[in-house]
Amino acid sequence: MTTLDLTVLPTNPALAPEEIAALQTEVRELARQRNAVILAHNYQVPEVQDVADFVGDSLGLAVEATRVKADAIVMCGVYFMAETAKILNPERTVLLPDLTAGCSLADTITADDVRAWKAEFPGALVVSYVNTTAAVKAESEYCVTSGNAEQVIRTIPADKTILFLPDFFLGSWIKQKLGRENMEIGMGECHVHAGIRPEELVARQQAYPNAELLIHPECGCTAQSVYAAQSGMLPAETTRVLSTEGMVRRAEASSADTFLIATETGLLHRLKKEMPNKTFLAADERAVCRYMKQITLPKVRDTLRDFAPAVEVDPEIARRARLSIDRMLAVRV
Repeated sequence: MTTLDLTVLPTNPALAPEEIAALQTEVRELARQRNAVILAHNYQVPEVQDVADFVGDSLGLAVEATRVKADAIVMCGVYFMAETAKILNPERTVLLPDLTAGCSLADTITADDVRAWKAEFPGALVVSYVNTTAAVKAESEYCVTSGNAEQVIRTIPADKTILFLPDFFLGSWIKQKLGRENMEIGMGECHVHAGIRPEELVARQQAYPNAELLIHPECGCTAQSVYAAQSGMLPAETTRVLSTEGMVRRAEASSADTFLIATETGLLHRLKKEMPNKTFLAADERAVCRYMKQITLPKVRDTLRDFAPAVEVDPEIARRARLSIDRMLAVRV
């Protein structure tokens, strides 16, 4: 993968409702003809989510990839997600509608970086976030998502040093929560989540005092927001740190009718669609990942029509990465 310059990514033109409907019909028919399943991440644009066979977070997409019976998978997400699907389905064709759909967090660390870090801490175990390349996963003992990172780390013996990479905010949150001092934390960050600031959350909470505030642990404001809740700046009983799937489950179970969502804004579409009787508001309306938005309906249509571009992973890297991914899949929440 090549590191992308966010300033030069194209802006996708808006589609008229009739164009969306026609493209969705065409996509579904092409998927039937190609015996393909369409998987979409929660952060995808609404019209892509609506045409997918499954919509979920990174863990959900990985789990779903293990259940695929179709000949092909169209991954509507970013590159590392397509790599993971290919590792789990080496015999199937995995298509990504835009090969340049990368991840600012995954781009913060390479396999060489991991090897150098391991050399500094002999005997340490590497726990890599799913937002990493296949090559980084191959250097890792464990792979995790925001939804199961805490549970996976709890299974690692307390005397083992952990190298957690690459997300600084998620790693710091877990280290603080578990009180695990022998965790070394990487310095990577997601440019979208890192940009959500605690003062914005406080302002939104004051504007909607009865709303529950749901915060993704990748946010740069996570630790500060938890402190704010503990100190009374934010209401502790309605401030929760959750993965995107955790946010969906919390909204379903809660008696509250209004929620402030501190993550990428694409999740709002799914929340509103699944719970139309509740109100969901972005904690920061600027929290938009342009990498995710690179996948469009026309690109999905073209991918199915041309059966390209396909994602491949070096077999040896895939074999080694599969071990860490399987450990991630073994711990579900």
